[in-house]
Amino acid sequence: HVQITVAETVGVEDRAGYYESAGALRDMIQNHLMQVFCLTAMEPPNSLDADSIRTEKVKVLEATRLADVHNLNRSAIRGQYQSGWMKGNPIPGYREEPGVAPGSVTSSFVAMKFMVDNWRWKDVPFYLRTGKRLPKKVSEIAVQFKEVPWLIFQSASRQANPNVLTFQIYPNEGISLQFEAKMPGADLRTRTENMDFNYQEAFGVKSSDAYDRLLIDCMLGDQTLFTRSDEVEEAWRIVTPALSDWEANTDPNSISLYEAGTWGPLAAEDLINDDGRKWHRS
Repeated sequence: HVQITVAETVGVEDRAGYYESAGALRDMIQNHLMQVFCLTAMEPPNSLDADSIRTEKVKVLEATRLADVHNLNRSAIRGQYQSGWMKGNPIPGYREEPGVAPGSVTSSFVAMKFMVDNWRWKDVPFYLRTGKRLPKKVSEIAVQFKEVPWLIFQSASRQANPNVLTFQIYPNEGISLQFEAKMPGADLRTRTENMDFNYQEAFGVKSSDAYDRLLIDCMLGDQTLFTRSDEVEEAWRIVTPALSDWEANTDPNSISLYEAGTWGPLAAEDLINDDGRKWHRS
């Protein structure tokens, strides 16, 4: 399976006027996380020109659906932060923020499970999550490999963890491969180790800010990182069932709550735990 996480430590701040009408799904899932998802799942393009890349991204979206549109609790979870503590400071809950309605059901956290119905990704779920007031600011893609059909070292199989390839987008751009290594000695014991590549350490240059890149591309007329209209429409098609269901339910008790400074509501943990998996911790 594949996990895509974009976590923020900030709250709604002074953006309640916008955020109350948007929420985490419109603000992050439908655009930012969907872009990362497409770049992860797409096939190699015929060339690196903008249209070839965007065409492959659209193909991914055309084959994508929520895992279960009939039982949304198994494919789409929304949450909202309540008061808590972060770095020793008290944090107000979302409904206590300036400009937020006392009974607001606007989501500050969303987790979704996608399925991609094509040859490469059949039966491989994609878990996407984003939220505010989470413990750390991080953006990453974690690809967990399938278990091999037969473990040769049977005595070590119970303690062996799966291999995970992680693409770290923020704050430290790089790639990490987590794997099991046999510990020295006669006993057959394994331990999880990592091989790490850090972009800044390798090249001695810090990457430019993402918005800098977009502004430069805009001035140069390079549309590679900008969405095409058919891509936008397909992205909305995928998330609309959840959005429609949430907007129809205005009961303040219908949204899962999580304490500021934690990794989201328990319902999000259940979303992935029910499949025998767990969220990757960076």
